[in-house]
Amino acid sequence: MLRALERSGLSFDLTPGLIGGAAVAAGEAPLPKRTLDLARASDAILFGAVGDYANDKLPRSQRAGSGLLQLRKELTLFANFRPAVLFPELIGASSLRPEIVEGMDMIILRELNGDLYFGEPRGISTMESGERVGINTMRYTESEIERIAHAGFEMAQKRRHKLCSVDKANVLETMALWREVVTKVGRDYPDVELSHLYVDACAMQLLRDPRQFDVIVTGNVFGDILSDEAAMLTGSIGMLPSASLGEGTLGLYEPVHGSAPDIAGQDKANPLATILSAAMMLRHSFGLDDAADRVETAVRRVLADGYRTGDIHQPGTRLLGTEAMGDAVAAALH
Repeated sequence: MLRALERSGLSFDLTPGLIGGAAVAAGEAPLPKRTLDLARASDAILFGAVGDYANDKLPRSQRAGSGLLQLRKELTLFANFRPAVLFPELIGASSLRPEIVEGMDMIILRELNGDLYFGEPRGISTMESGERVGINTMRYTESEIERIAHAGFEMAQKRRHKLCSVDKANVLETMALWREVVTKVGRDYPDVELSHLYVDACAMQLLRDPRQFDVIVTGNVFGDILSDEAAMLTGSIGMLPSASLGEGTLGLYEPVHGSAPDIAGQDKANPLATILSAAMMLRHSFGLDDAADRVETAVRRVLADGYRTGDIHQPGTRLLGTEAMGDAVAAALH
């Protein structure tokens, strides 16, 4: 896609780097030092999916997915923006009735550097009784909550001025602090309507009335789960891009869907989430709004022309493989 854009005079310096399962298969750590150095020296990172069932028996620090978690943490990419937009052409592919999802357009903002994924203590140990115990710690500092809250309010200001903060403040002290801090930060944004939902209620409301949401801000674990739920409202998780951002312009752009080892090499995967992630990269890290608009418009043209990969295929549409779908979008660029 980026090479296709070069026909209009843009130029991109693309350098590949090993991470995740590819790095492990090459006998390296999930995040090799030279890959981290390359990421630090780059203007943006366009990330492929990681994960391989064959790695699941390795120690957790050596598994494919740990490379991505480490990369996010090392680069302080704390704000993961996950747009969930229903393209009109895919309304029949959604898991919900058309009258419920038509026009759905939200962003789920997931905090990336804290919560159960990084809190200490953690691990599996054996008690004196001989029984094993697993421990993960949900942990957020006030400053971590403040920075993701500011990101949420600022995004809402650019959209429909509505922010829903999702927590579990009725049970978890960590989330009670979350709600308190988000409420305090909200006083600096009087033009944004702030609401709060418990995570279980939010999961229900996403199915009941998804169009009520503009921007959702939540923690690492809840955001991981809710964004996958929202993906099915759009027709397929293969349609969801994401941008992981920090304080500057450096960002990591990746499809939400992760890897699918069961169809690897079969030309079946939907490339549209990756293509749309590249559009987010063009807009946020490079400031190339026109190029980003062209990529997103090309995706809409291809869908309007009836082209589909297997995950969004319906009667009356034309089934394409991964490569052919990517070629179709490239050809639709104007």
